[in-house]
Amino acid sequence: MATVNVNRSVTDIFYRYKMPRLQAKVEGKGNGIKTVLVNMAEVARAIGRPATYPTKYFGCELGAQTLFDHKNERFVVNGSHDVNKLQDLLDGFIRKFVLCPECDNPETNLTVSAKNQTISQSCKACGFHGLLKVNHKVNTFIVKNPPSLNPAAQGSSLTEGKRAKKQKQKNDNSDGSISNNSLANNSGGESDGGNGTNQAIQTEAEISAAIPEKNKEEDDEGWSVDVSKEAIRARLQDLTDGAKGMTISDDYDKTEKERIDIFYELVKDKRDKKQLDDKAIHKELFIEADRLDILNKAPLVLAELLFTENIIKDVHKNRNLLLRFTLNNTKAQRYLIGGVEQTVELHTSTLMSKVAGIFKILYDLDILEEKVILEWAQKVSKRHVSKKIAAEIHEKVMPFVQWLKNAEEESESSEEEDEEEFVESDESDKEAMRRDKYRVNPIQAEPEEDAINIDDI
Repeated sequence: MATVNVNRSVTDIFYRYKMPRLQAKVEGKGNGIKTVLVNMAEVARAIGRPATYPTKYFGCELGAQTLFDHKNERFVVNGSHDVNKLQDLLDGFIRKFVLCPECDNPETNLTVSAKNQTISQSCKACGFHGLLKVNHKVNTFIVKNPPSLNPAAQGSSLTEGKRAKKQKQKNDNSDGSISNNSLANNSGGESDGGNGTNQAIQTEAEISAAIPEKNKEEDDEGWSVDVSKEAIRARLQDLTDGAKGMTISDDYDKTEKERIDIFYELVKDKRDKKQLDDKAIHKELFIEADRLDILNKAPLVLAELLFTENIIKDVHKNRNLLLRFTLNNTKAQRYLIGGVEQTVELHTSTLMSKVAGIFKILYDLDILEEKVILEWAQKVSKRHVSKKIAAEIHEKVMPFVQWLKNAEEESESSEEEDEEEFVESDESDKEAMRRDKYRVNPIQAEPEEDAINIDDI
């Protein structure tokens, strides 16, 4: 079976952490079509996570229902999905829920605190321990199904487990109380068929598996947590900015537009209070955008709130904040270009003639990369502005784009010329060095008066 690196950004063929390449099979047709993750159990064992976690992650990312059959190790995502796309999604899951945020090592464990509704991550390699930095819909699933929970306690599948519990509750309610057979078997008595004993043992096992283990010292102390609004607010105030971004909230259950609106109001508040020059505020905004899972689209919000008809001055003023979001993030850079397009559309009469200069400033300040600008220039898109405005912006920027292309071609040609000159002159230089090796000029042999002596420094 073909294997790949657990961290696929590592290209070393001798990388020690390997996993099987994900295999998928599409079954059914019409409304009943589904994708079976053939070797999800093996992949999950390789990355050290329950197979339900990546499967549920796929469902959240694809907007599809998922089914688990632990007994037969069968994990299903509704709908027809390409295996390469699923492999890419698996990389996203590994990056968020497996790799250590400090050393990128996959030897990590997740620990769920049912009391605080938080997920902690610890790394065996570097010793890192802290709250999980990712906020995703899967977090809620992980909290309800911690890694320590035995899947067998839920039945061969989640659906079957729920049905069994509902059927048991119905039987208990119809009898009015727990059956005498169960009581007799629990007390060591006999039953007709022995089913009571098995049922009691199974029920006890389910309860034991469902209840998280507690520290005996905590049980002895008998304390409880104050969950009043005042107490929660006081505990939040004690958290650092980073920890606040790590806590699980209901914001992720909102639509993307609602989450963008939350970020918009936060940036607007900081702007109105004139706090956007503070690097600590930049970090806070970045953490909040990451928590809301809108990191790529955040520059679109920043452009709307920060850019005016004096956009060149605005870019210089807010360079550090923009770099925080766009550095090494090509998607964020594309959305920033969309924000620039919207600003130009808003102030067409003033800014349309300055578009090429705006792009050059963004390029010179390292906010936009060359490859992102060249890719954007290949196609006129009406995603952020009308097609007429988009076409006009592309036309105005074309001289700068052509300059970038020429600079790139000249750079490549100069490198080739340098290589040719080096090859041609290599032999003659060697011969000259041989001749000069034994030739000493007595005048040059003496040190110059103005020469710098390193001992004098």
